Parts: sequence; structure tokens; C-alpha cells
Amino acid sequence: MSLSSTPEAAPLHRYPMAPLIRFTLISLYLALVLPLPVQAPTELRIWLSAALPLGLAVVLALVSEQVELSPTGIRVGHPAWCAWLLRRGWQLPWDQITGLTPVATSQGGRVFYVRTEDGSAYLLPQRVQAFDDFLSRFSQATGLDTNSIGRISPPWTYQLLAVLCTLGLAAEGVVGVVMLQR
Repeated sequence: MSLSSTPEAAPLHRYPMAPLIRFTLISLYLALVLPLPVQAPTELRIWLSAALPLGLAVVLALVSEQVELSPTGIRVGHPAWCAWLLRRGWQLPWDQITGLTPVATSQGGRVFYVRTEDGSAYLLPQRVQAFDDFLSRFSQATGLDTNSIGRISPPWTYQLLAVLCTLGLAAEGVVGVVMLQR
């Protein structure tokens, strides 16, 4: 049952993936995959051309993850159009959340796990739009201090990757135009 279908869930707050991160991941997929059908052996081109939109659909599903906060709890998951495919996510009532555990990443960042009464741990989303508002509401609902929590990586990393992907796509477009003129 979704938190949004409960009667006391009147003010539901949704936090989709941050647009910069979403754009960057989609453009990275396109920059890496668009040239494949052209570079493939002739007998594979049609298969790769058919697989490209299917892969794009999967990427779009992956970046559609969202967080919902309601008066009763938190839900992390995907919209109905792709939830059947991914079947990932989690949902917790506020009163079961007992703490946050920081864990260092291999890239030097920190992720946080939401701890529950029964010892379970769930990854706290750190790539959402309106992250500060999300943390404020999460802290208010749980009573946990979220002041030490930041984004998993600084925005400049996604900005740089977005610029590189855009340049890659532009270069692929120029090469495509040149090849068509031959």
C-alpha cells in the first residue's frame, strides 16, 4: 500500500531525482550508446538500433525514482509506470526509524543509512530535488539531527559530466552529419 493512499497522508511531499543528476545520467547513456549501431558490424546494426530505445526506457525508469514524505512515514520508490519492472524501494513509518548511520564511500563521500527498531538499514536518498527541504522534513518527522548530511557528491561533478556528455553528443552529431554528406 502506498503512503499516498492513506487517509492521513493529506500533505504528501514528493522529491524526484535532482534534474541535473537525471539529465547527466540520461545524456551519459546517450553519449555512450548512440554511436554503437553505426560502429557495429552490419549484421548487428538492426539489433543495436532496436535495443537503444529499450535501454533508454530502462534508464528513464531508473532515474524516475522519487521519495514521498507523508505524516505517517517515508516511501522511496518508482512511479507506477515502471515500478512493476524495477520492484525496488522501501517504505517506513516514522515511529520505526531510530537513527542514521554514516558510511564512507570509496570516492571519499558519505552515505547515510536509516536504521529501524529491528536493526534493518535503508539507504537515505541523497540525490533528490529540494534536498534541504527534504532533510528538514525528515528531521522534523523523526527527531534526528540531519545537519551533518550533505549531498553524496558536489554539484560540480555532475555539472562537469553533463558538459562532457553534451560535448560528446555534439561531436557525435557533427560526425553523423559529415558521414551523411559523403
